[in-house]
Amino acid sequence: MERIPLLAGNWKMFTTVAEATELARAIAAGPLPDGRQVLLAPSAPALTAVGDVLSGTGIELASQNICWEEKGAFTGEISPLLLKEAGGTMAIIGHSERRQIFAEDNDLINKRLRGALGYDILPILCIGETLEEREENATMAVLEKQLRQGLDQVTITTGDQLIVAYEPVWAIGTGKTASAAQAQETHGFCRTLLADIFDKAIAQQIRILYGGSVNPANVDELMNQTDVDGALVGGAALKAESFLRIINFKTL
Repeated sequence: MERIPLLAGNWKMFTTVAEATELARAIAAGPLPDGRQVLLAPSAPALTAVGDVLSGTGIELASQNICWEEKGAFTGEISPLLLKEAGGTMAIIGHSERRQIFAEDNDLINKRLRGALGYDILPILCIGETLEEREENATMAVLEKQLRQGLDQVTITTGDQLIVAYEPVWAIGTGKTASAAQAQETHGFCRTLLADIFDKAIAQQIRILYGGSVNPANVDELMNQTDVDGALVGGAALKAESFLRIINFKTL
């Protein structure tokens, strides 16, 4: 199965509903090349409005988090039922800001991921090390723990049931980016680990995205690495022109 590049825009807690719908319209107006998948993840209050804009465009809609229950006493959570009602098909899970700021651990992230799968929502599992962990040469150990615990008791039959996003915490919103060689080394390690967790065939099908200050100036080199299957974009996804340039990355 071919790994179709996925270019995902995580708008975080930016844009009003009006701004989000305007941005979605501008991105949907393209140009959008064939053979690439595009995803937008607005903040929760804008999901329905953006979903209406994206309906029929081929652009996917995602939430920035997800609960494992469709309803109940879960103040502040995002219901998978409401996400699907808005037209959403994917959910970002375990983003470093959820881990670092809101203290979400691997067990909770695993619960969210298994819940998403139970509602036929495609999970995007985020993993990544801090600067201190990288400087201590602990990157691979951190990623292995996050993957193994995040995917505990997870069963998938094909690689298109899971997406992994490698986001070095030190590169998110800092302007620093892992070099293309660093990204490839880390993605290659993750794919080998996924082969051990599942099997080699499934691991070859799973898309591994890179996130961390991806922009129009570095996207081409990043996307031309063997195991980089897309990008999870933050700041550069908040302007249609820059995000469209990322979507239209050039193969070398």
